[in-house]
Amino acid sequence: MTVPGASPRGGTMTVVVKIGGARAVDPAGALSDIAGLTEDGTDIVVVHGGSTAVDDTLEALGESPEYVETPSGVVGRFTDERTMEVFSMVLPGKLNTSLVTELTDAGVDAVGLSGVDGGLLTGPRKSAVRVLEDGKKKIRRGDHSGRIDSVNDTLLTTLLDDGYTPVVTVPMLADDGVAVNADADRAAAAIAGALGGELILLTDVPGVLEDIDDTSSVIETVETPAGYERLTEAAEGFMTRKVMAATEALDGGARSATISSANSDAPVGDALKRATGTTIFPEAV
Repeated sequence: MTVPGASPRGGTMTVVVKIGGARAVDPAGALSDIAGLTEDGTDIVVVHGGSTAVDDTLEALGESPEYVETPSGVVGRFTDERTMEVFSMVLPGKLNTSLVTELTDAGVDAVGLSGVDGGLLTGPRKSAVRVLEDGKKKIRRGDHSGRIDSVNDTLLTTLLDDGYTPVVTVPMLADDGVAVNADADRAAAAIAGALGGELILLTDVPGVLEDIDDTSSVIETVETPAGYERLTEAAEGFMTRKVMAATEALDGGARSATISSANSDAPVGDALKRATGTTIFPEAV
């Protein structure tokens, strides 16, 4: 069990690929690409979220998903007990099984894991969160979420060394022994840091855009503090969380972090070749 920051395992580079759960993300190209790369000997850990599927399930059950804004301006989900039940049903159940099945059909020896399995993702629980409502700072209690501060890298490296491809999703295991929600981007970041690997966050946009209305304005490479400042100023909305996760991965020991589009024939290979997306290097943060 390690806190993120470990060196690459025996000199072998691992690629951690987070497949976004947004409605506009088509995972088919990424899964096919992962199958080809693993066949060629690349060690890959797949991480996935599924907020859209959770929202759809809640609405099908006649309930409304709830999002809150923190005092720092970051928007995130408030996970009450009922929402946590749906998370546990949808992510490690339906979505993880579906991805493992598709990868297996493509010839990958895929193994599905939640952050609870083998204490893979652990850390403190946040039973109360600070939120901003009507311009006022308030405390909301009853939240079922946590912050990952430890990764069981031994479990992952054992699977990788035996030729398996881990497919990981939340929940995580909180320090009070309860399964709680965690941000999937930050889960991928923690894993990439612990394995000293390369992080690729696949989403529904081509990267961090200098101009939010111009998809050709991708900030491609970030190697200096000045470039990082430019990046954080450009990141808006959900991209703020992606940049936060990338930063945590690099601080934790990852060699690089790339934010790129999932919607191409070879999104992982393209990101590894720096042919697409926004790539951030440790010296920048």
